[in-house]
Amino acid sequence: MEEFVASSIRTSIPLALAGVGSLFAVRAGIFHLGIEGLMLASAFAAVGVAHATSSVLLAVGAALAVSALLSLVYWALIDKLGANAIIAGLGLTTACIGGTAYFLDAIFDRRGRLDSPVGLPRPIRSAEDGLGAYVSELSILGWLTPVLVFIAWMILRRSRLGLRITAVGTYSYGAQAAGVQEQRVRLQAMLLTSIGAALAGTELALGGLSAFSEGMTNGRGFIALAAALFGLMHPLGTAAAAVFFGAAEAVGVVTQIQGFDLLPRPFILMIPFVLTIAAVTASAIVRKRTSAPKEETNIA
Repeated sequence: MEEFVASSIRTSIPLALAGVGSLFAVRAGIFHLGIEGLMLASAFAAVGVAHATSSVLLAVGAALAVSALLSLVYWALIDKLGANAIIAGLGLTTACIGGTAYFLDAIFDRRGRLDSPVGLPRPIRSAEDGLGAYVSELSILGWLTPVLVFIAWMILRRSRLGLRITAVGTYSYGAQAAGVQEQRVRLQAMLLTSIGAALAGTELALGGLSAFSEGMTNGRGFIALAAALFGLMHPLGTAAAAVFFGAAEAVGVVTQIQGFDLLPRPFILMIPFVLTIAAVTASAIVRKRTSAPKEETNIA
Protein backbone atom coordinates (compact mmCIF):
# COMPACT_ATOMS: atom_id res chain seq x y z
CA MET A 1 0.00 0.00 0.00
CA GLU A 2 2.81 2.41 0.86
CA GLU A 3 4.42 1.73 -2.49
CA PHE A 4 1.17 2.46 -4.34
CA VAL A 5 0.53 5.73 -2.48
CA ALA A 6 4.12 6.93 -2.93
CA SER A 7 4.00 6.07 -6.63
CA SER A 8 0.65 7.85 -7.03
CA ILE A 9 2.06 11.03 -5.48
CA ARG A 10 5.18 10.99 -7.64
CA THR A 11 3.31 10.35 -10.89
CA SER A 12 0.66 12.99 -10.16
CA ILE A 13 3.14 15.86 -9.68
CA PRO A 14 3.99 16.51 -13.38
CA LEU A 15 0.32 16.05 -14.25
CA ALA A 16 -0.71 18.63 -11.65
CA LEU A 17 1.94 21.14 -12.72
CA ALA A 18 1.11 20.84 -16.42
CA GLY A 19 -2.64 20.64 -15.81
CA VAL A 20 -2.83 23.71 -13.61
CA GLY A 21 -0.52 25.54 -16.01
CA SER A 22 -2.79 24.69 -18.95
CA LEU A 23 -5.70 26.44 -17.21
CA PHE A 24 -4.30 29.84 -18.13
CA ALA A 25 -4.32 29.06 -21.85
CA VAL A 26 -7.67 27.26 -21.79
CA ARG A 27 -9.32 30.04 -19.82
CA ALA A 28 -8.00 32.47 -22.42
CA GLY A 29 -9.85 30.49 -25.08
CA ILE A 30 -6.91 28.43 -26.37
CA PHE A 31 -7.30 24.65 -26.28
CA HIS A 32 -3.57 24.04 -25.88
CA LEU A 33 -2.65 20.67 -27.40
CA GLY A 34 1.00 21.74 -27.43
CA ILE A 35 1.42 21.03 -23.69
CA GLU A 36 2.87 17.62 -24.51
CA GLY A 37 5.52 19.17 -26.75
CA LEU A 38 6.41 21.87 -24.21
CA MET A 39 6.91 19.24 -21.51
CA LEU A 40 9.13 17.11 -23.74
CA ALA A 41 11.23 20.06 -24.94
CA SER A 42 11.62 21.31 -21.37
CA ALA A 43 12.71 17.88 -20.16
CA PHE A 44 15.30 17.71 -22.94
CA ALA A 45 16.59 21.22 -22.19
CA ALA A 46 16.82 20.53 -18.47
CA VAL A 47 18.77 17.29 -18.88
CA GLY A 48 20.94 18.71 -21.67
CA VAL A 49 22.04 21.71 -19.60
CA ALA A 50 22.43 19.59 -16.47
CA HIS A 51 24.58 17.16 -18.45
CA ALA A 52 26.79 19.99 -19.70
CA THR A 53 27.02 22.12 -16.53
CA SER A 54 26.05 19.86 -13.59
CA SER A 55 23.89 22.75 -12.36
CA VAL A 56 20.28 22.17 -11.34
CA LEU A 57 19.47 25.90 -11.34
CA LEU A 58 20.75 26.35 -14.88
CA ALA A 59 18.81 23.24 -15.93
CA VAL A 60 15.54 24.63 -14.55
CA GLY A 61 16.28 28.02 -16.15
CA ALA A 62 16.91 26.36 -19.52
CA ALA A 63 13.62 24.45 -19.29
CA LEU A 64 11.72 27.66 -18.51
CA ALA A 65 13.44 29.53 -21.34
CA VAL A 66 12.81 26.85 -23.97
CA SER A 67 9.17 26.47 -22.95
CA ALA A 68 8.64 30.25 -23.05
CA LEU A 69 10.30 30.54 -26.47
CA LEU A 70 8.15 27.77 -27.96
CA SER A 71 5.05 29.33 -26.39
CA LEU A 72 5.97 32.65 -28.00
CA VAL A 73 6.18 30.91 -31.38
CA TYR A 74 2.84 29.19 -30.73
CA TRP A 75 1.24 32.52 -29.80
CA ALA A 76 2.60 34.16 -32.95
CA LEU A 77 1.18 31.37 -35.10
CA ILE A 78 -2.25 31.77 -33.53
CA ASP A 79 -2.62 35.51 -32.98
CA LYS A 80 -0.36 36.97 -35.65
CA LEU A 81 -0.74 34.46 -38.49
CA GLY A 82 -4.26 33.25 -37.69
CA ALA A 83 -3.43 29.54 -37.43
CA ASN A 84 -5.91 27.12 -35.88
CA ALA A 85 -4.95 26.62 -32.22
CA ILE A 86 -5.59 22.86 -32.22
CA ILE A 87 -3.67 22.18 -35.43
CA ALA A 88 -0.81 24.46 -34.34
CA GLY A 89 -0.70 22.72 -30.96
CA LEU A 90 -0.49 19.29 -32.51
CA GLY A 91 2.18 20.59 -34.90
CA LEU A 92 4.16 21.97 -31.96
CA THR A 93 4.02 18.63 -30.16
CA THR A 94 5.04 16.72 -33.29
CA ALA A 95 7.93 19.11 -33.90
CA CYS A 96 9.14 18.70 -30.31
CA ILE A 97 8.99 14.91 -30.52
CA GLY A 98 11.09 14.88 -33.68
CA GLY A 99 13.27 17.81 -32.66
CA THR A 100 14.36 16.37 -29.32
CA ALA A 101 15.29 13.07 -30.98
CA TYR A 102 17.29 14.92 -33.63
CA PHE A 103 19.14 17.24 -31.24
CA LEU A 104 19.86 14.35 -28.88
CA ASP A 105 21.88 12.77 -31.67
CA ALA A 106 23.23 15.99 -33.21
CA ILE A 107 24.39 17.69 -30.02
CA PHE A 108 25.19 14.85 -27.62
CA ASP A 109 25.81 12.01 -30.07
CA ARG A 110 23.36 9.85 -28.14
CA ARG A 111 20.32 7.90 -29.23
CA GLY A 112 17.36 7.09 -27.09
CA ARG A 113 18.64 8.34 -23.72
CA LEU A 114 20.80 10.99 -22.08
CA ASP A 115 21.72 10.76 -18.39
CA SER A 116 22.16 13.71 -16.07
CA PRO A 117 24.85 13.81 -13.36
CA VAL A 118 22.52 15.78 -11.07
CA GLY A 119 18.84 15.76 -10.15
CA LEU A 120 16.39 17.90 -8.24
CA PRO A 121 17.05 18.03 -4.48
CA ARG A 122 15.07 15.56 -2.36
CA PRO A 123 14.37 16.74 1.20
CA ILE A 124 13.55 13.24 2.49
CA ARG A 125 15.47 10.19 1.31
CA SER A 126 15.36 6.48 2.12
CA ALA A 127 12.53 6.71 4.66
CA GLU A 128 10.91 3.33 5.17
CA ASP A 129 8.47 3.83 8.05
CA GLY A 130 5.69 6.25 8.98
CA LEU A 131 4.51 9.17 6.90
CA GLY A 132 8.01 9.65 5.54
CA ALA A 133 7.66 6.47 3.51
CA TYR A 134 4.89 8.08 1.45
CA VAL A 135 6.96 11.11 0.47
CA SER A 136 10.40 9.53 0.45
CA GLU A 137 12.45 10.42 -2.64
CA LEU A 138 10.01 13.22 -3.48
CA SER A 139 11.77 16.11 -5.22
CA ILE A 140 11.67 19.72 -4.11
CA LEU A 141 9.21 20.46 -6.91
CA GLY A 142 6.88 17.86 -5.44
CA TRP A 143 6.92 19.69 -2.11
CA LEU A 144 6.35 23.03 -3.84
CA THR A 145 3.46 21.81 -6.02
CA PRO A 146 0.69 22.65 -3.48
CA VAL A 147 2.15 26.15 -3.14
CA LEU A 148 2.25 26.59 -6.92
CA VAL A 149 -1.35 25.38 -7.22
CA PHE A 150 -2.41 27.95 -4.62
CA ILE A 151 -0.52 30.70 -6.48
CA ALA A 152 -2.27 29.71 -9.71
CA TRP A 153 -5.62 29.92 -7.90
CA MET A 154 -4.77 33.37 -6.60
CA ILE A 155 -3.82 34.59 -10.08
CA LEU A 156 -6.88 33.14 -11.80
CA ARG A 157 -9.47 34.02 -9.15
CA ARG A 158 -8.10 36.97 -7.20
CA SER A 159 -6.09 39.08 -9.64
CA ARG A 160 -6.85 41.55 -12.41
CA LEU A 161 -4.84 39.45 -14.86
CA GLY A 162 -6.93 36.38 -14.06
CA LEU A 163 -10.15 38.30 -14.63
CA ARG A 164 -8.84 39.56 -17.97
CA ILE A 165 -7.81 36.06 -19.03
CA THR A 166 -11.26 34.72 -18.19
CA ALA A 167 -12.96 37.64 -19.94
CA VAL A 168 -10.94 37.15 -23.13
CA GLY A 169 -11.74 33.44 -23.23
CA THR A 170 -15.40 33.74 -22.21
CA TYR A 171 -16.66 36.93 -23.86
CA SER A 172 -14.08 38.51 -26.12
CA TYR A 173 -16.38 41.28 -27.37
CA GLY A 174 -17.02 42.45 -23.84
CA ALA A 175 -13.29 42.35 -23.12
CA GLN A 176 -12.62 44.49 -26.21
CA ALA A 177 -15.32 46.95 -25.16
CA ALA A 178 -13.63 47.24 -21.75
CA GLY A 179 -10.35 48.14 -23.44
CA VAL A 180 -8.57 44.82 -22.82
CA GLN A 181 -5.83 44.05 -25.33
CA GLU A 182 -6.68 40.48 -26.27
CA GLN A 183 -3.42 39.55 -27.95
CA ARG A 184 -1.39 40.79 -25.00
CA VAL A 185 -3.56 38.91 -22.50
CA ARG A 186 -3.35 35.70 -24.52
CA LEU A 187 0.43 36.06 -24.65
CA GLN A 188 0.56 36.46 -20.88
CA ALA A 189 -1.66 33.40 -20.47
CA MET A 190 0.56 31.36 -22.81
CA LEU A 191 3.70 32.34 -20.90
CA LEU A 192 2.10 31.33 -17.60
CA THR A 193 1.14 28.02 -19.19
CA SER A 194 4.73 27.59 -20.34
CA ILE A 195 5.91 27.82 -16.72
CA GLY A 196 3.68 24.92 -15.67
CA ALA A 197 4.77 22.83 -18.66
CA ALA A 198 8.45 23.59 -18.04
CA LEU A 199 8.27 22.62 -14.37
CA ALA A 200 6.35 19.46 -15.29
CA GLY A 201 9.01 18.47 -17.83
CA THR A 202 11.79 19.23 -15.35
CA GLU A 203 10.12 17.13 -12.67
CA LEU A 204 9.65 14.28 -15.11
CA ALA A 205 13.30 14.31 -16.18
CA LEU A 206 15.20 15.36 -13.05
CA GLY A 207 12.75 14.53 -10.27
CA GLY A 208 13.30 10.80 -10.33
CA LEU A 209 15.29 9.25 -13.16
CA SER A 210 17.73 12.14 -13.75
CA ALA A 211 17.68 11.28 -17.44
CA PHE A 212 15.96 12.14 -20.70
CA SER A 213 14.61 9.50 -23.06
CA GLU A 214 12.89 9.96 -26.39
CA GLY A 215 9.14 10.42 -26.00
CA MET A 216 9.37 10.19 -22.22
CA THR A 217 6.24 12.30 -21.70
CA ASN A 218 4.25 9.41 -23.21
CA GLY A 219 0.97 11.32 -23.48
CA ARG A 220 1.16 12.95 -20.05
CA GLY A 221 0.60 16.38 -21.57
CA PHE A 222 -2.72 15.28 -23.00
CA ILE A 223 -3.66 13.64 -19.69
CA ALA A 224 -2.80 16.90 -17.90
CA LEU A 225 -5.13 18.77 -20.25
CA ALA A 226 -7.81 16.19 -19.54
CA ALA A 227 -7.24 16.74 -15.81
CA ALA A 228 -7.96 20.44 -16.33
CA LEU A 229 -11.26 19.61 -18.03
CA PHE A 230 -12.15 16.92 -15.49
CA GLY A 231 -11.30 19.34 -12.68
CA LEU A 232 -13.92 21.80 -14.00
CA MET A 233 -11.27 24.36 -14.98
CA HIS A 234 -10.43 25.05 -11.33
CA PRO A 235 -6.84 24.81 -10.01
CA LEU A 236 -7.82 22.73 -6.97
CA GLY A 237 -10.09 20.50 -9.02
CA THR A 238 -7.36 20.06 -11.62
CA ALA A 239 -4.84 19.08 -8.95
CA ALA A 240 -7.32 16.55 -7.52
CA ALA A 241 -7.91 15.13 -10.99
CA ALA A 242 -4.15 14.88 -11.48
CA VAL A 243 -3.93 12.76 -8.33
CA PHE A 244 -6.67 10.52 -9.71
CA PHE A 245 -4.87 10.05 -13.03
CA GLY A 246 -1.57 9.64 -11.20
CA ALA A 247 -3.09 6.83 -9.16
CA ALA A 248 -4.28 5.20 -12.39
CA GLU A 249 -0.74 5.34 -13.75
CA ALA A 250 0.63 4.03 -10.45
CA VAL A 251 -1.58 0.96 -10.80
CA GLY A 252 0.34 0.04 -13.95
CA VAL A 253 3.70 0.72 -12.31
CA VAL A 254 3.00 -1.25 -9.14
CA THR A 255 1.47 -4.21 -10.94
CA GLN A 256 4.58 -4.52 -13.09
CA ILE A 257 6.86 -4.32 -10.06
CA GLN A 258 4.82 -6.92 -8.19
CA GLY A 259 4.84 -9.25 -11.17
CA PHE A 260 1.08 -9.19 -11.69
CA ASP A 261 0.57 -11.20 -14.88
CA LEU A 262 -3.19 -11.73 -14.97
CA LEU A 263 -3.44 -9.17 -17.78
CA PRO A 264 -0.93 -8.59 -20.60
CA ARG A 265 1.44 -5.68 -20.04
CA PRO A 266 0.01 -3.52 -22.89
CA PHE A 267 -3.43 -3.68 -21.27
CA ILE A 268 -1.99 -2.57 -17.93
CA LEU A 269 -0.25 0.37 -19.60
CA MET A 270 -3.59 1.35 -21.18
CA ILE A 271 -5.22 1.92 -17.77
CA PRO A 272 -4.38 5.66 -17.41
CA PHE A 273 -5.60 6.48 -20.92
CA VAL A 274 -8.80 4.45 -20.59
CA LEU A 275 -9.60 6.18 -17.30
CA THR A 276 -8.80 9.53 -18.87
CA ILE A 277 -11.31 8.97 -21.67
CA ALA A 278 -13.92 7.70 -19.20
CA ALA A 279 -13.41 10.62 -16.81
CA VAL A 280 -13.60 13.30 -19.51
CA THR A 281 -16.70 11.67 -21.00
CA ALA A 282 -18.38 11.47 -17.58
CA SER A 283 -17.57 15.11 -16.77
CA ALA A 284 -18.95 16.22 -20.16
CA ILE A 285 -22.19 14.33 -19.51
CA VAL A 286 -22.52 15.84 -16.02
CA ARG A 287 -21.92 19.38 -17.31
CA LYS A 288 -24.47 18.87 -20.08
CA ARG A 289 -27.13 17.61 -17.68
CA THR A 290 -26.54 20.37 -15.13
CA SER A 291 -26.69 23.09 -17.78
CA ALA A 292 -29.85 21.72 -19.47
CA PRO A 293 -32.31 22.86 -16.74
CA LYS A 294 -30.86 26.39 -16.87
CA GLU A 295 -31.32 26.54 -20.63
CA GLU A 296 -34.89 25.27 -20.33
CA THR A 297 -35.61 27.90 -17.67
CA ASN A 298 -34.22 30.68 -19.88
CA ILE A 299 -36.38 29.50 -22.79
CA ALA A 300 -39.45 29.43 -20.61
